[in-house]
Amino acid sequence: MAKVFDNWNRLVRATLRREQLRVAGQSTAERKSGGLVSAVPDSLQRTTNINAILQAADEIQAEDAHVARILCEQAYSMAQNLDPNSEGRGVLQFKTGLMSVIKQKLAKRDGAPIDRERDAQYLWDFYQRYKRRYRVDEIQREEQKLLESGTFSADMDGLGLRSRETKKVFATLRALVEVMEVLSKDAEPDGVGRRIAEELKRLKKTDQGLSGDLTPYNIVPLDAPSLTNAIGFYPEVRAAISALRYHEQYPRLPADFEVPAQRTLDMFDLLEFVFGFQKDNIRNQRENVVLAIANAQSRLGIPVESDPKIDERAITEVFLKVLDNYIKWCKYLRIRLVWNSLQAINKDRKLFLVSLYFLIWGEAANVRFLPECICYIFHHMARELDACLDHGEAHPAGSCVGENNTVSFLTQVIQPIYDTLSKEAARNNNGKAAHSAWRNYDDFNEYFWSPACFELSWPMRETSPFLRKPSGRKRVGQSTGKSTFVEHRTFLHLYRSFHRMWIFLIVMFQGLTIIAFNDGKLNQNTFKTLLSIGPTYAILKFIECCLDVLLMFGAYSTARGMAISRLVIRFFWGGLSSVFITYVYIKLMDERHDNSSNSLYYRIYLLVVGIYAAIRVVFAILIKFPACHSLSEKSDHPFFQFFKWIYEERYFVGRGLYEKPMDYIRYVLYWLVIFACKFTFAYFLQASCDAYEIIKPLVEPTNIIKRLPALAYSWHDLVSKNNNNVLTLVSIWAPIVAIYLMDIHIFYTLLSAIIGGVMGARARLGEIRSIEMVHKRFESFPKAFVDQLVSKQAKNFMSMSGQPVQGHEEKTDKMYAAQFSPFWNEIIKSLREEDYISNRQVTHI
Repeated sequence: MAKVFDNWNRLVRATLRREQLRVAGQSTAERKSGGLVSAVPDSLQRTTNINAILQAADEIQAEDAHVARILCEQAYSMAQNLDPNSEGRGVLQFKTGLMSVIKQKLAKRDGAPIDRERDAQYLWDFYQRYKRRYRVDEIQREEQKLLESGTFSADMDGLGLRSRETKKVFATLRALVEVMEVLSKDAEPDGVGRRIAEELKRLKKTDQGLSGDLTPYNIVPLDAPSLTNAIGFYPEVRAAISALRYHEQYPRLPADFEVPAQRTLDMFDLLEFVFGFQKDNIRNQRENVVLAIANAQSRLGIPVESDPKIDERAITEVFLKVLDNYIKWCKYLRIRLVWNSLQAINKDRKLFLVSLYFLIWGEAANVRFLPECICYIFHHMARELDACLDHGEAHPAGSCVGENNTVSFLTQVIQPIYDTLSKEAARNNNGKAAHSAWRNYDDFNEYFWSPACFELSWPMRETSPFLRKPSGRKRVGQSTGKSTFVEHRTFLHLYRSFHRMWIFLIVMFQGLTIIAFNDGKLNQNTFKTLLSIGPTYAILKFIECCLDVLLMFGAYSTARGMAISRLVIRFFWGGLSSVFITYVYIKLMDERHDNSSNSLYYRIYLLVVGIYAAIRVVFAILIKFPACHSLSEKSDHPFFQFFKWIYEERYFVGRGLYEKPMDYIRYVLYWLVIFACKFTFAYFLQASCDAYEIIKPLVEPTNIIKRLPALAYSWHDLVSKNNNNVLTLVSIWAPIVAIYLMDIHIFYTLLSAIIGGVMGARARLGEIRSIEMVHKRFESFPKAFVDQLVSKQAKNFMSMSGQPVQGHEEKTDKMYAAQFSPFWNEIIKSLREEDYISNRQVTHI
């Protein structure tokens, strides 16, 4: 045993020694090649290319120490400008080390003078020699020819290897270009400074840079050729790129409009010139549109041709998907789309509109959180695009032209909205300010849910309420305001938010009390008394309208006119209807002793109540049931739309949400059972139940107290005289009424527990609660799996290909196990990969 331990120790020591030698060798190689590159602080790397410049200095140190010194000095200057006080972590140590390296390079010159005014010329000469030595121009031309051929060959692997070998060369060239750009500012403008500026202009104009590495891209290298990226050679991608190309029937662009040498003109170039979109946005959205069209084309399954073309169906699919919200917005506002019909526009116009929408969204910044505002901007810019496409010469859009004739969509369209958003956000006190004190994204977006938004005109008026910036400490109601809703933190919401529940409970309590005081006799006199429910309901609805008006305070200055009109109409309608119904009922009660049903006020009252109830029921059905809801949405009759608008405010978001009929019916039945239990309990509870003496048991005590003679109290006359002992009655009824209003929670909890238990039992929830129960039921898993998840075709195939065994039952069990085992193994494998179970548990399972 000792010999075994000795051999094991020697093996471990040898392994550790080899590992230490390997790590030490790597560290030495890194120190030789990396130099100060690995010591560049993170604070400097995030904003500068100091590490790339120092890496280039290390690469060319042996070839030209003078150029390496220039690069190191430039790196030091960049670090000093970025952090002059060396406050960043590790900046001081980095500067000290870099300065010592520069001094060492200067010492190697043996005191020879240095003319830093000629650094730019010297660096330019070295840049030219370096390009000729490594044949950079020839490499770029070869790659361009291969890219234009559009085919892959067997030389691609060798080309990829060559690119890896020359990667350091191009990285060094990029560092030289960056330093030359800085030094050219102090160079002679007619000498080397002009040559450096021309070289920089050439690199930017070609948009290729040095072997394409200067131009970034995401997936498809449209502007930056990458021969190792195969996606650009897919037929769908090439067809999508071809579909975006510029044609002769498009407006002519100016002759001085710059286009990268790697591609031809396309639709995005026209949009960039007309609206002034940013180049990076143009590059990203061009790639986005290409991939969207290519994906739609690939889903069609069209056979690949030698010259692939994009199918009209693919473009239409992308068009409808991208502009879906805009189409719904126009339909909601009942305004005309920017196109007459889908069949009237060709695929080029569709691509123009899709590209325009993506460009607006890509450059909208935080305004993209206002989707209907984006629709408004697109609606007007699409009209400008149509006007431009109908002309022979391309011209900038008037909405995007600013001072000095500069064309910028970001500055002229997005910036005013963003400034207003930021001003409003500054008023929210880090989320602590009241909702009525500032406008949020919803308030800005809801402005475009009404045709009144077109009062903003185009270009947008800076004096409009939408773009009006808050000033001073004024509240929103005095300056900018809300669009449709403002939140006030008040206990009145207890009634406003649950007004249907409160109204129902109060009305039912009144009805049960009337029946109880009439000894449960439902004669005509009792029925006329029960009609007092009508005035009570009307008054409670009027209180709801009053709360709507009160809680809207703060949004009247800039709220939509239709929203304010609806509040005013509902307020006056609620007030007049409550007064009218109460008046008719008072006249009806004057004729209470007339037992005939031919009273004029009696018939008027029943007619009004019947009409009102019928209207409420009809509109409730139209709102709740899907078929009626879609029918009401399509109806344009003013009378019908008016009453529907009074019943429920129209909103763009959530207008299509409704409950299924069966879900709504089950929900209604659920609450009917709760109310039936509650009111039955409240009415028939006996007096022996102490605190639960509700309604019927209190009738006789109430009548006795009312008949008692007046008692002389020592209190104020308001309490002691002519009140029929009202305080005593209040003290008796107050806790009973409170219990009546609160005990609905008891029945709700009980019924929820019962129904939830039944549903859980039917769904067999919690039936398997432990691993032991899993083991017991595991034998039935294969059969349940096959019955529930395996198709009939697979079952038939397995039964035909199964091996004959003894007994039909044994054969069936083996077939189930054969189908279930691969899936179960994948489940166990996934559980192990996610580290839910251990290797030991895998073997046991």
